Amino acid sequence: MRFYLTGLFLLGAVLISGCAGIATDEPELLPVSDNNAVTVLADAARADAASGKTDAAVASFERALRIEPRNPALWHELAKLRLQQGQYLQAEGLAAKSNGWAGGNKALRAGNWRIIGQARLKRGDYPGAQSAFDKAAEQVN
Repeated sequence: MRFYLTGLFLLGAVLISGCAGIATDEPELLPVSDNNAVTVLADAARADAASGKTDAAVASFERALRIEPRNPALWHELAKLRLQQGQYLQAEGLAAKSNGWAGGNKALRAGNWRIIGQARLKRGDYPGAQSAFDKAAEQVN
């Protein structure tokens, strides 16, 4: 009985999280950098984003990208912010750029495809969104 209730609780949590809006990777899945300056900027950006200071968060991620322009985790996080801001075309482009640098990081690639799917969905491109979500699912399987 306890296993059954735990399973129901986990299923409910998954369903609720899936309906929460933007489905993206958790930051802890994405190593940001070994560079201390980039790490400090990314941490500041996350803190700003969490407190609703989206413009300041964007500025910090952009500064970090000037230091490490080939860092796919930074491009991914900037894409998430642009999606939250309603800048859907830019979010899609940033996520695609992240995928270009992501290499074999399937979790990051899947997160980027989910951002692309969400951006397309918000723009009314339903077939394009479905295609992006399918590509995200391929990364996890």
